Amino acid sequence: MKLIYSLQSEWLKTKRSAASWLCLIGGFFIPLIYLLYFLIKHKSIISTGNDGSVWEMHFQMLLRNMKAFLLPMGVIMASSLITQMEYKNNTWKQLCTTPQSMTTIFIAKFMVIVLMTIKFFLFFTIGVLISGYVPCLIVNGELPKESLPYMYLIEENFKVFVLCLPIIAIQYLISLNFKNFLVPVGIGLVGLIGTMIGSSWEKIFISPYAFVFLDAISNPSNIHIYKVSLVHFVIITGISYWLFLTKKEKG
Repeated sequence: MKLIYSLQSEWLKTKRSAASWLCLIGGFFIPLIYLLYFLIKHKSIISTGNDGSVWEMHFQMLLRNMKAFLLPMGVIMASSLITQMEYKNNTWKQLCTTPQSMTTIFIAKFMVIVLMTIKFFLFFTIGVLISGYVPCLIVNGELPKESLPYMYLIEENFKVFVLCLPIIAIQYLISLNFKNFLVPVGIGLVGLIGTMIGSSWEKIFISPYAFVFLDAISNPSNIHIYKVSLVHFVIITGISYWLFLTKKEKG
């Protein structure tokens, strides 16, 4: 029960925060661009897709553009913003004196980042639907004949979410150990750009920032990115947890 109360408390802190707005704007950004493109060009997914696959094509087209840079950068920013809230408000010491264990504090704050990432995917999916349905109604005067593939959208979102976990873990680790917000964001940006530059290297999967980008460019490294991504996530989270417990001064 303490974990639930702690999670509720941490979630309330994100209300109207920069991380929450980043999640909203980032989720709708690419779908909004495609919506405007369809309306300006007087097109829709009915006129651009093949029968039986219009939603899959539309979703993958938007997701591919999202995965290349915007999604990992958004995860880096949101993870850093949420973790850095306590440093910004000088409340780490107050938080650590509350009647809850360090484990509860660690898990609750980490879960908020995970939930915020899920919220991002929810906004993105809603944006995909809006950018698909609205042009069809305005341009064609009808909805796509193909039924919406709910399970496909859920499965594809979940796959990309798994690839984001190492980024969440490494940014959480860095943010817990540096008071200056620019440090985790800077390290994350350098790590992401460096990974993109070195994407042709056969060992690039060493980087926790690699998996979303590798998926966007059809995984040229030929590794099982989902399994390796989960291994990275577990190892980095374990290190982060150990450092958090053994850190003498928090905040």
